[in-house]
Formats: sequence, structure tokens, C-alpha cells
Amino acid sequence: MSGHTSSYHYHHMKRRIQTCLQAHRGKFQHCYRKNYSKCQAIVVGLMSAVVAVIMVGISRQEFDLSHTLLLCSCSVITSSIASLILGLITATVIVLSHWFHINPDNVATPIAASLGDITSLALLSWVATLLYEVIDKVYWISPIIIGSYIFVIPFWVWVAKKNKYTNSVLYNGWTPVVLAMLISTFGGFILDILMSNYTGLAAFQPVINGVGGNLVSVQASRLSTALHQSSELGTLPPDARICISPVDVYCSNQPYAVTTRVLMVMVIPGHLTFVYAISYIQRGDASLTPLFVCFYLLAAFVQVAILLYVAYVLTYFFWLQKVDPDNSTIPYLTALGDLLGIVLLGITFIFLYSIGDPTTTKFST
Repeated sequence: MSGHTSSYHYHHMKRRIQTCLQAHRGKFQHCYRKNYSKCQAIVVGLMSAVVAVIMVGISRQEFDLSHTLLLCSCSVITSSIASLILGLITATVIVLSHWFHINPDNVATPIAASLGDITSLALLSWVATLLYEVIDKVYWISPIIIGSYIFVIPFWVWVAKKNKYTNSVLYNGWTPVVLAMLISTFGGFILDILMSNYTGLAAFQPVINGVGGNLVSVQASRLSTALHQSSELGTLPPDARICISPVDVYCSNQPYAVTTRVLMVMVIPGHLTFVYAISYIQRGDASLTPLFVCFYLLAAFVQVAILLYVAYVLTYFFWLQKVDPDNSTIPYLTALGDLLGIVLLGITFIFLYSIGDPTTTKFST
């Protein structure tokens, strides 16, 4: 349950970065208008729970109505509260960044991403524990919670429609988030299959996905900001193309290539720090085989390299189609990052376990 649900909340939090990008167009006064955010949080929170129930039903051939209602109520409460908290935190970071003349694209994105995981998981565990303890005595509490949230959806839709800054997104902002949720859910399904044989994989999955998602979100934010500053929506800057060679993305002298190289360099020290910290926390020592470290870093490097290239293509594609990248790219990129991270990490564990690497054996027992 928690794997699929928290996976969506991760992407839902990322979606709030559009508030950060609004700051570049002088709209600080609208940073706290969370009407559309609340509507989206409620709807997608329910959808993520329903999808999780369907996936579990298909894979395990079981269904429990009380557990389904519990999952839906926990999901919608977590989505709603996390959306509010993270929106306020992100807006605060943006304002402070501008006060101190710091580019919010470099600060707000990773902060929101990191706090999003912690906030969503903490809220989910707390809410789930609280409701699970009382559900046997107060069996009607979950239906009441779900019904109450559904009842207020029309109100949030009405308020969002009245705001010119959220009106268009109310109609056009659903596809990226819903598809991202489905991609993440599919990734969670793969993770469940892998964990049946490689339980230690779960310790590294949040790190490889979290770091990759943070880095590509920074790139997407900077690309979108640059387009807003240099051209009109639907028109590419001079000499810009959607499909370019990966060599240009990584090695040219363009600003986006410089950012790409900086972000790629950050992969190695970042993952080295986290992977040894995981080993120490999990097993009480930081002993990892050089082979495991090399293949783990290779998987992380490939993941980020693919994501940074896709970030360029997606951002410029949406811009040319007159779709604001602020509302579209990051949900897709972080969902793809989750899927790539799980698949590449799974391949790493399968290969190293097959050749008897001690680290994968130790983390799978």
C-alpha cells in the first residue's frame, strides 16, 4: 500500500514547482492561491488509492473493502495536507531566494523534492496508524472522510475557475499528473516483484529515484525559465530545435549543456554519500564491495543522463505546442525517473547477485 501511494505523493509534490516558476514572471501575489492544488490533490489522491487497490487485486487476487476504504481515506488526507504544507514551504523559499538574490530554480526545486518525500511519508504513516487503530470501533469514519472530500471538490473547482491564473490549468493540468501517477504505479508494481527476491533493493530505491528526480527537476525548471525569458509560448528561440544530438545536450557551450554537466558531476559524490550512509544504517558498517559501488553508480549515472536529455526534448516540445512546461514536464520526468531508477537498480541487483557479489547477498537476506 505505502509503496504505490507514496510514489504518487512524490510526484504530486513535484507538481507544486509550477508555483516556483510563477515567481519569475512577477506573480508572487498569487503564490498562495491553492484552490486548484486542493482540487487536484483530492482527485488524484483518490485515484492513486484506487489504482493501488486494482494493482494489488490483480497481483494477489484479494480484495478487502475495509482496507480499500482505509487506503482511500489515508491517501486523500495525505495528499490534501501535504499539498498545503509543501505549497507554503515552496512559496516561502521562493520569496527568500529573491530577497537574497538566489535563483529559485536552484533552491526551491530540490528543497521541495526532499521535503516532499519526508512530509508525505510522515503524514501517510501517521494518518494510517491513527485510522487503523479506530477503524474497528468507528467503522464509518473512512466513508465519512472520503465523502466529505468528494463533497468539497465542486467548491474548489468553482473557486479555481474564478481565478485567471488557475482557470486554464484546471482544464489542461490533469493529463501530466494522472499519467505520471500511472507510470509511478507501474514502477511500484515492478518494485514489488523485484523485492520478492531482492529485499535489500528497497533501501536504495528511494535514493536513486530521489537524487535523479531532484537533479532533473532543477534542469527542467531552468529550461522553462530560460524559454519564458527569451521567447513567446509556441515559438522556439532562434536556432533552437526540439530533437538534438545527446552530444549537444552534454557537450556544447549552450547554457543548458553547462547545467547538464554540472548536474552530472553531482551524481557521483551525492550517491556515494547516500549509499555508504545506507550501508552503515542498515548493517552497522559501511563496507560495500567496489563492484557493487561501481555498478550502482553506473546505474545512477545512466538514469540521470537519460533524464537530462529527455528534459530538454520534453520542455522544448511542450513549449512549441503552446503548453506551458511549468505545468507539464516535471511530473513526466520524475515519473520516468522512478521507473528508470527501479529498472536499472533491479538489473544491477540481478546481475551482481548472479555472480555472487557479497553486498547484494548481504542486503537481500
